[in-house]
Amino acid sequence: MTVFDDLDQYLALPRISGLAVSPDGSRVVTTVSTLNGNSTEFVSAIWELDPSGTDPARRLTHGVKGESAPVFTACGDLLFLAVRPGDDEDKPPAALWRLPAAGGEAHEFLAMPGGVTGAASARAAEVTVAAAPLLPSSSGVDDDKAAREARKKNKVLAILHTGYPVRHWDHDLGPDQTHLFDTDGPRDLTTEPGAALRETTFDLSADGDFVVTSWRVPGPGAGVRLVLVRIDRATGERTTIADQPGVDLEHPAIAPDGSAVAFTRETHSTPTEPPRITLCCMRFGDDPVQLAGDWDRWPSSLAWTPDSSALIVTADDGGRGPIFSVDPASGTVTRLTDDDFTYTDVRPAPGGVIYALRSSYAVPPHPIRLDPDGTVTALPCLDAPELPGTLTEVTATATDGTPIRSWLTVPEGDEPAPLVLWIHGGPLGSWNSWHWRWNPWLLTAQGYAVLMPDPGLSTGYGQDFIARGWGSWGGDPYTDLMAATDAACTHPRVDASRTAAMGGSFGGYMANWIAGHTNRFDAIVTHASLWALDQFGPTTDGAYWWAREMTPEMARRNSPHRFVADIATPMLVIHGDKDYRVPIGEALRLWYELLSDSGLPADENGESPHRFLYYPTENHWVLAPQHAKIWYQVVTAFLGEHLRGERVQYPELLG
Repeated sequence: MTVFDDLDQYLALPRISGLAVSPDGSRVVTTVSTLNGNSTEFVSAIWELDPSGTDPARRLTHGVKGESAPVFTACGDLLFLAVRPGDDEDKPPAALWRLPAAGGEAHEFLAMPGGVTGAASARAAEVTVAAAPLLPSSSGVDDDKAAREARKKNKVLAILHTGYPVRHWDHDLGPDQTHLFDTDGPRDLTTEPGAALRETTFDLSADGDFVVTSWRVPGPGAGVRLVLVRIDRATGERTTIADQPGVDLEHPAIAPDGSAVAFTRETHSTPTEPPRITLCCMRFGDDPVQLAGDWDRWPSSLAWTPDSSALIVTADDGGRGPIFSVDPASGTVTRLTDDDFTYTDVRPAPGGVIYALRSSYAVPPHPIRLDPDGTVTALPCLDAPELPGTLTEVTATATDGTPIRSWLTVPEGDEPAPLVLWIHGGPLGSWNSWHWRWNPWLLTAQGYAVLMPDPGLSTGYGQDFIARGWGSWGGDPYTDLMAATDAACTHPRVDASRTAAMGGSFGGYMANWIAGHTNRFDAIVTHASLWALDQFGPTTDGAYWWAREMTPEMARRNSPHRFVADIATPMLVIHGDKDYRVPIGEALRLWYELLSDSGLPADENGESPHRFLYYPTENHWVLAPQHAKIWYQVVTAFLGEHLRGERVQYPELLG
């Protein structure tokens, strides 16, 4: 028995995320999330790690509502976001708190009427810049507080929009707008920004003199693009330093010596060409230069070494996510890690040391130290759980000869196991790191083999591999998935006569497409899925992005709803009402058409083999622990009924 055999034990596992390193490299912290007393919410706390990898981690914060987003100041004090409920406010917004390096209690460092959403501190000066929202009518912080209280008192929730977008992920945008503040005051550095700083990232120079941030610029119609802006901290003067039509410039990272800024450049896609993400560097006063233009991978994160001699970059690569070093002068790329892990939260430190989190499908995220000689040392924090099976790789051959690789989990024992094809979302992504929400080991513990393939459109295999599915979602990605399934079915531990397909988001789209194009599977689970592309395109929260690829012809040709009459496989539909990425209308229409028009319609009594698990308060992801538990209970019951002939036992809490 392992923790994956019991959902309560699994949900109780502590989870690591985020990493911060002090400027001198002497302190490293991470956040650890655990269940609250009612098992209804994950609460995070900040833990300090031993950089040498010898001593166990120790907990630093103990707030009831938790702490997140740790950042070190130049003097080694620790800043973090936290909600501290007071006597006069039940649900106050997050504030920025400060824990002195010399010891003592944490104290509130910056509180704003609308909360603080992020902060950056200078490495060599006692300067901190924070992001916080203000109402557009507010003349300052005090005025903003009064305006918010007036809206609250009068129960006004209405928002008047003048541009696009109006929603993001699971929340309404506006009426407030993100500003950047010098915390000394605080002093507004970005008066009247409009929507320019929504969902953007910024960096602060080591001396604290200036900020570089991505900046949203509206385009024709509902279009949006991102440029780079430099803001002088003393005067607030704002200068656009990089602006290229047809591209998005993001993730600025200022060199510690203040001479340059590195960033990612993502080309806008077209109906026939996918986007391409490359690494760029700009010496201040010069034009931007693309680095490693021949490197056929997409940089996913970037950071400078403390001496400004190299960029440390991560990128998906063949089902992994290694760390690379890029020479800003020559563009030469050097791979620093060569293992089965995906690295995130990469933090270069003095002396050539790098700290990061890493994970794979064999182990959850955990902190490590990478030394200059390539040695990787795991820093003591949490023990990895024992797995209920084994992990292996499977490589199939697509119809055009392209290799299609997958991860495959197989349960303990000798008997052939039913196979579950699990399709990743994105669609631009890869099965290459641990997922707490989409965890194959929970199904493996129940006796299923789980196949996680990277079909066309997946990242980590080059630009041509992404292009093989572009504008043709029902083409190569579908046949790639079938080829991967065929290969997995030859494994001696897989029972090819009992199979299911499932996925979320784009993976849910593919599950819907599969349902209308083959009867080889015994059951299909579709979560937060795209069903009618002509409906999805204009209603998703970022319609302008999808419109670049999804022409009316592409939407018509690749829309699963056109094949509903051919669906003869029982389907479990799952969707959250607060999902703005794939709006609930997709599930409502899918559910209605399954019951009325599919090859397995409801009978004269309204009964059908299809099921609909609906979450009124969840978004694109199922985040509440109690709802995640029900998700897996319903999914395993549905699979058990159709792959094993088991008696259906749905959770009692569903009523």
